[in-house]
Amino acid sequence: MPSAFAKRFAPLRLPLGPRVWIALGLSLALWSLLVFLCPQAVELPFHAAAIGLAAVAAFTLAERHPRRLPARLPRWVAQVAATAVAIPLAAVAVFTVLSPAGEPPFWQEGHLRGCFFGMSAFGLLVAPWVALGALVRQKEAFAREQALAFDLERSELERRALDARLHLLQAQVAPHFLFNTLANVQALVDAGSPQAPAVLRALIAYLRAAVPRLHEASTTLGQEVDLVQAYLELMHMRMPDRLTYALHVDESARASTCPPIALLTLVENAVRHGIDPAEDGGRIDVEVRRLGERCLVRVSDTGLGLRATGNGLGTGLANLRERLRLVFGERAHLSVVELPPRGVRAELDLPASA
Repeated sequence: MPSAFAKRFAPLRLPLGPRVWIALGLSLALWSLLVFLCPQAVELPFHAAAIGLAAVAAFTLAERHPRRLPARLPRWVAQVAATAVAIPLAAVAVFTVLSPAGEPPFWQEGHLRGCFFGMSAFGLLVAPWVALGALVRQKEAFAREQALAFDLERSELERRALDARLHLLQAQVAPHFLFNTLANVQALVDAGSPQAPAVLRALIAYLRAAVPRLHEASTTLGQEVDLVQAYLELMHMRMPDRLTYALHVDESARASTCPPIALLTLVENAVRHGIDPAEDGGRIDVEVRRLGERCLVRVSDTGLGLRATGNGLGTGLANLRERLRLVFGERAHLSVVELPPRGVRAELDLPASA
């Protein structure tokens, strides 16, 4: 049984129709040349056409039969040889069958004998070269088809690899995010704060809404803003005297798509590395704007800043950069800069696509 690969990349063959028309055209062209050399051949156009069709039949038959050839005999050699052998045999058959009834055999008629040898000679000179040209065309078409098939298969494999990489990165987001959030609540529980039960209840409600979105392929900036607002409310309950925040959202940007937990990653990073370590806390400003065909997301904080943390902003931003590259390629950009006198601004530039 032939393999799936062999079936897929079976050699391409020219349709029989074009072959017939090419053979008829060349036969009539050679017949015209023969008429110029031997005017008596003007009565023999059907002879020339029949010989040309016989050559096509031999070429096409040798393309498939016999199914198995000797190991040292390539298929193309068999096709060219079959075409060459078919020319004189077809000429004998055609001149014999089409001879008028009651007339002597063609080899006894001088002009018919000359036309026979002329058509046979022209056919033997031209037909093998035409057959080789057809084979070259087939090989080129096969090579193009094979290259296209390989490109398609490579693109499909690359797409699957990117999907697998994206799913892996999103799977890494879930534990990273959950552990960071639970660590914030653990500090309240360990300190015996009266706010701990309320914060824990808010956390449970928040996680019920947030965790299912961790496994989605994409979300919208509007959903991200809602999650960020719930997260900041939760963090404000944990440290009411040390955290203030504000959200400035352009409603026209809410429908744009983005990777899950993209905006939340920036905000959580600001809380964990900027506000939480600072003795007097700080403020977080979240801006989401649509500028033509782009969406601009900014998360600014007045925390410790990059220098105070030694640029150690955790794995969240590295993960987010990789996910943005997989989803948007070069069409999305993430930058993190320090703000004087202290603080950090993370800016995300995305295509405004729904």
